Amino acid sequence: MRLRNKPGAQEKLDSYPQYIIANPVEHKGKWHEVFNNDNPIHIEVGTGKGQFLVGMAKQNPHINYIGIELYKSVIVSALDKLIEEDLPNLCLLNVDARELEEFFAKGDVSQVYLNFSDPWPKVRHAKRRLTYKAFLQSYENILIDNGEIHFKTDNQGLFEYSLTSFSEYGLLLKYISLDLHNSDFEGNVMTEYEEKFSKKGQRIYRCEVKYR
Repeated sequence: MRLRNKPGAQEKLDSYPQYIIANPVEHKGKWHEVFNNDNPIHIEVGTGKGQFLVGMAKQNPHINYIGIELYKSVIVSALDKLIEEDLPNLCLLNVDARELEEFFAKGDVSQVYLNFSDPWPKVRHAKRRLTYKAFLQSYENILIDNGEIHFKTDNQGLFEYSLTSFSEYGLLLKYISLDLHNSDFEGNVMTEYEEKFSKKGQRIYRCEVKYR
């Protein structure tokens, strides 16, 4: 995926250390000190422009949220939303998801969100999918015991692949919807992509899985 660079993106990220955690490795095993409370921590891997996590943080002030986004040109949009809302239970990391275990210790995280991840449709790129077994192992290594992954996508192929990957890894399927917006699921917070795709009439797939 090729993204256009945003001039001044790094400078803006550097200007808001209260929202963008510059040296996350320093907080490994003690993230509760960042939030000054012992509330559960949920992370979104690939947080994009931040609409989902900002909505979740507003809806659930008793939960701490951390958004993980690799691209500076994207995470600055999430930062703009966070600056506007000034949410004390949300911060952002401009890091690579493949390095999660560098920043989080076992038990630091209670829940992982994967929303509209890049499907990497070519077979040779399967290892890059965020539901590939190596990523599932990484999530397990930072989650509490019986921690969960909540996954949403518009891509049927990725959803089917992910269900298989979850099953083969030994995860317990708690919830599944093959058409989220026409289901009885309550409290859904949409991402930017979700709004865009659902307006076009595309089906949204969602599932919740649990480590055991």
